[in-house]
Amino acid sequence: MASDPPAQADPAGSAIDSVSVLSEDSRRRMFAFIRRARRPVTRDEAAASVGISRKLAAFHLDKLVDAGLLRARYEAPGGTRKVGRQPKVYEPTGEQITVNIPDRRHELLADLLLDAVLTEQTGETATQAAMRAARQRGRQVGEAARHESRPGRLGPERGLTTCERLLDQYGYEPVRETPTRIRLRNCPFHPLAARAPELVCGMNQAFLSGYLEGLEVNGVRAALAPEPGECCVRLGSGDGESAEGTPPGR
Repeated sequence: MASDPPAQADPAGSAIDSVSVLSEDSRRRMFAFIRRARRPVTRDEAAASVGISRKLAAFHLDKLVDAGLLRARYEAPGGTRKVGRQPKVYEPTGEQITVNIPDRRHELLADLLLDAVLTEQTGETATQAAMRAARQRGRQVGEAARHESRPGRLGPERGLTTCERLLDQYGYEPVRETPTRIRLRNCPFHPLAARAPELVCGMNQAFLSGYLEGLEVNGVRAALAPEPGECCVRLGSGDGESAEGTPPGR
C-alpha cells in the first residue's frame, strides 16, 4: 500500500508567523537595522541600535532566527581573527515575506508568462505559448509530486484527495463537493483574471490539467466552470462537464 506523502510546510502560515514575530517594536527595528547594515551585525551593535540590553537583544535576535528572517554564525567583526571566542553575528536570510488573504499567486503567473516569452516557438501566438508553458509547468509539478509520494494507480476519488494537498498549498481553497468533484473557492490570480479572463483563466486550466497529467490521475479533468467570486476551474470526473469552457467575461 502506498503511503501518504509527507506533510508540506504552509507558505502562508510561515509568512503570517514571520509577520507576527516582527510585531514587537524593538525586534522590528533591529531587523530593519540589520537589513540596512549590509554586513553581519553583532549582538552589541543590534542592542545599541534600539537602546536595549545585550541580553534582551539576544532574545529578540534568536526569535528572528527561529522565524527564518535572520541567520546567525560566529565570526570576528571585519574578518579580524582574535584570541578567544568569536562573537555571534546576524544577517538577513534574503527571504521575502508576502501575506495575502485570500492567497494570491501573481508571481507564478508572471513566471509562466516569462517562460512563454522566452520559449515562444515559430508560428506560435503569444497566447498559445502561454498555455503551453502553463501546462508544461503543471505537468512538472505533478510529476515531482508523484515521484515523491509514489501513490500508485490514482482513480478519481484517490486522485482528487491527492490533488487537494497541492490545491490548498497554492491557495485555491479546495472544497470537496462530491467524492469525484472539487470546487475551488479562491482564485489565486485575482484580480488579474478579471482583467484578462481568456488568458489568465485559460492558463489556470492549462496548469491544473498539466498537473493532473503529471500526477497520472485517471478519469479527472480540469474544466472551466466559472462562478462569481471563485476560481474559474473545477476538477471533476467529467460527469456532464466539458473540459473546454468559456472564461467569464466572454
